[in-house]
Amino acid sequence: MQHQAIVTAVQAWAQAHRRRLVWGLGAGLTGVAATAFGLAPLVPTGADLPQQTVTQVLQPAADVVAQLEALSDLPLELYRSDTTRKQDTAETLLTRLGVNDAQAAAYIRQDRQARKLLEGRPQKMVRAKADAAGRLIELVARYPAEQRNLADTHFTRLTLKRVDGAWVTDLETAELQSRVQLGSGTIRSSLFAATDEAQMPDAIASQMAEIFSGDIDFHRELKRGDAFSVVYETLMADGEPINWNQAAGRVLAAEFVNNGRVHQAVWFKDAQRGSYYDFGGKSKRRAFLASPMEFSRVTSGFAMRFHPIHQRLMAHTGVDYGAPVGTPARTVADGTVEFAGWQGGYGNTVVVRHGADKTTLYAHLSRIDVRRGERVQQGQRIGAVGATGTATGPHLHYEFRVNGRHVDPLKAARNAAPVPLSEQSRGAFMAQAELLRTKLDVAATLVGDSGRGD
Repeated sequence: MQHQAIVTAVQAWAQAHRRRLVWGLGAGLTGVAATAFGLAPLVPTGADLPQQTVTQVLQPAADVVAQLEALSDLPLELYRSDTTRKQDTAETLLTRLGVNDAQAAAYIRQDRQARKLLEGRPQKMVRAKADAAGRLIELVARYPAEQRNLADTHFTRLTLKRVDGAWVTDLETAELQSRVQLGSGTIRSSLFAATDEAQMPDAIASQMAEIFSGDIDFHRELKRGDAFSVVYETLMADGEPINWNQAAGRVLAAEFVNNGRVHQAVWFKDAQRGSYYDFGGKSKRRAFLASPMEFSRVTSGFAMRFHPIHQRLMAHTGVDYGAPVGTPARTVADGTVEFAGWQGGYGNTVVVRHGADKTTLYAHLSRIDVRRGERVQQGQRIGAVGATGTATGPHLHYEFRVNGRHVDPLKAARNAAPVPLSEQSRGAFMAQAELLRTKLDVAATLVGDSGRGD
């Protein structure tokens, strides 16, 4: 009975001081769980407490209503992106972009500059802005710079827009931006398959193969389980990653573990030209580049093979690199153009002399960009890939000759003397190398998570 009297008294007090009790419990619950547990049986349940419904109309501020009304009056604009295709017409491209505008299609067909959208190589990056009815408001296309000497650093921006009811075309050249990426991978079948799996551009695989060509024969010595990590640039056009290989970003630092041996490289540019070195400053650039192309794949090496046209076993006196028509071809070393023109089954051909005893030959070109007697520097563009002469498809046939005798171009490049780093540049090189070494160490931890932005 005494216990019941106490409970009744507590309940009466709680009813009389409900607001103070609720505030006190609210504060106490955050810090004293034991006290809350002790009081809980003594507090009435919610069903026992008096209930009251309070209704209050909230009036939005006048400026909020005005803003909402203004938003509802704005015209609807829709954006869509795609890339041009080889067989595209103005109608098919606009349809894929969600545009239904006969006037815009007619303008693209008729205007000289607007027609560039569908001319030349496909894979132009296109972004369209249309209204709710599907009428085109603006279309922007981005593709490699039309000036060949700017192809690695700039892009062309073609803009079509409606101004006061009339169409206007603007064609301009803009600079590419770069973003540093980190990635890594493991070889299971080929280098290109590994970089594809790591979501890296093929151009990065090609550059790695070239950088380490003096250390690794990627056609004979690549092993399953070999691993690589890389710091590289991704080039952007108006904030979007580009999708054309000849303007891909540069490898800034790389490590390749081949058959247990570690090979490293870092990019450094002094006052004269850029090159790759190991982290101690020893140059990886040799007097002869391993490949006359930056972005390609070897389709036929220096060996006996079954000739695809003559249908018999013949010695292949050079190396074939498969690539699309128009891909730049470059000289592998400093020299003088000895021949530039048509040469029988070789088609359009360039021969460069390097000193008294060495020459290199570049055949089946679609275009020749040098003339006889011209001095050329290592890496300089001399023409473009084609299928002229006796060729079954677009590729570059490359030969290396010493005193007129054919030698394996890949072995010749590996045996060439390296180009040393100047002493004046060593301090700046070491500072840059240390920074890139840190990024490379991070890249090595990204197996299965490659392609991360820095």
